[in-house]
Amino acid sequence: MRDLWIAPAVPRPLSLPPPAPAETTRRSGRRWPLPLLVAVLLAQMAFAMVTTAVRQTPTIDEPVYVGAAVEYTREHRLRHNPEHPPLGKLVIGAGMALADPRVAPSFTGDQGALGRRLLYETGNDPWRLMLWARLPVITLTLLFGLVVFAFARELAGPAGASAALALYCFSPDVIAHGSLATLDVPAAGFVLTSAWLLWRARRGPRLNVPLAGVALGAALATKMSTLPVVPVLMALAAVSVWRSSAVGRGRNPGRAVAGAGVVALAAVAVVWMTYLMVDPRLRWTPEQHVPTVRGLRGLLVETLPLPEAYRDGMRIQFGLENRPWQGFLFGRLYSGSLWYYLPTALLVKTPLGMLALWVAGAVAVVAVRRPRPAAPYLLAAPVALLAAAMQGARDFGTRYAVFLPLFLAVAAGCVLVVRRRWACVAVGALVAFVAVSSLRAYPYYLPYSNEAFGGPDRTRELLHDSNVDWGQDLGRLAERLRERYPDERVWLVYKGSGVPSFYGIRAGDPRGVPPGEVRGVLAVSDSATAKATGRLAELIGSSRPVDDVGHSITIYRR
Repeated sequence: MRDLWIAPAVPRPLSLPPPAPAETTRRSGRRWPLPLLVAVLLAQMAFAMVTTAVRQTPTIDEPVYVGAAVEYTREHRLRHNPEHPPLGKLVIGAGMALADPRVAPSFTGDQGALGRRLLYETGNDPWRLMLWARLPVITLTLLFGLVVFAFARELAGPAGASAALALYCFSPDVIAHGSLATLDVPAAGFVLTSAWLLWRARRGPRLNVPLAGVALGAALATKMSTLPVVPVLMALAAVSVWRSSAVGRGRNPGRAVAGAGVVALAAVAVVWMTYLMVDPRLRWTPEQHVPTVRGLRGLLVETLPLPEAYRDGMRIQFGLENRPWQGFLFGRLYSGSLWYYLPTALLVKTPLGMLALWVAGAVAVVAVRRPRPAAPYLLAAPVALLAAAMQGARDFGTRYAVFLPLFLAVAAGCVLVVRRRWACVAVGALVAFVAVSSLRAYPYYLPYSNEAFGGPDRTRELLHDSNVDWGQDLGRLAERLRERYPDERVWLVYKGSGVPSFYGIRAGDPRGVPPGEVRGVLAVSDSATAKATGRLAELIGSSRPVDDVGHSITIYRR
């Protein structure tokens, strides 16, 4: 057989005519609509996020991250905000480096004061700085949309991928938090990327398994709340390597264990590299109290092979979980946390069509043969993260579950694996319903709620904090006061990190004077209204609401 001669292939005669122009047009016509659709969906998402970011004043958390980002990139010191690892703030810092802000040297104070000083006390333009800080997160959010598309395309083809990307691009929660200089969307996107790479590792583990570990490390180096997903992704790595083993070799348990180990080692290496990027000498002098953590939590902190600054950040997070936080749900103010808070808040703040497609997608990936092998990769990680978030002590918003719109968008695309005309029609109609609901909310995505709960106008009656009012509308309030109440006495109760006087708001605090002296215009952040007691509750109860600013601040007449 070695001596068997095989005739070379006969080349195509040069006299054969090229394909007809009409045929070429048809073939190219089948190719260009999909990239164009992807570009259009991402472009509208980019427009929504950028135009929203331009108009919003700093939310409660953003000045902390922005101040720490400048400190990390300019001074290379790990001092402030240790409860969150540095990577997300380094991403924000890339935008801040382009903005080149003035920085006052020798700052001493807490992390909140650090951010306020940078934005308002050193001659910088906070509008400009915040836009530059938000742009890198916006860019990452768009890139994660490509991951959603690629993941769904491998499972459900071009149609399913298009539906998944549309759900992602029109998600009010993703747009709202993807347009802020915060850490929730970047962390969720890195987890999704890791799960997608592990799915791909079933066919090619050599490159995809280490890359999945890098993506997992990026998630861990962005938010510590992603730690519960580590054992899940390690198990998926082992499964992928096990499945990819050559038939001739047989299934090798050692290779599967090695695959899980590679993911863990790569993730740990990324976390260390992130801290070394900030300070190669790893100097660590916390500016805030680090509580002592005992029991199983303390043992976990001590045994993790991560930098001391990371482990102190975990101790601070555990300390925050022990505080008596207040929550607000459906008009009820309560102390502590409710296990059903997040599922209930998601019912309010997720478009109805998206909820239906999430459920259908989860059923499809479990029940339909073709996408069934991907079910653990799509469902295990979000279930683990949601279970951990539901046990948390801080009922502050659906941003703690922003990973769901990413994973379940991919699952929803798998509904189109069902080869039935009704499935295509139903998915198309529901995606259109989601798009209309999202576009109607523009540009007020943060206080969004779906039509069953009255829309953005009614969200303040059901939820609070980052679900509705996170301090984002101070600039809009200043404009409204100048336009409609130019010569009136203004009283303000603002819940946020902005400085009202910088935006031209001259207002007194009504809680510091007798109620009879509060006359004129009373502006109250809806998060403050939700938790109002004592004098503030009395003032609101005896006032008449006359105006609304961004569905997050209510103006009363007294």
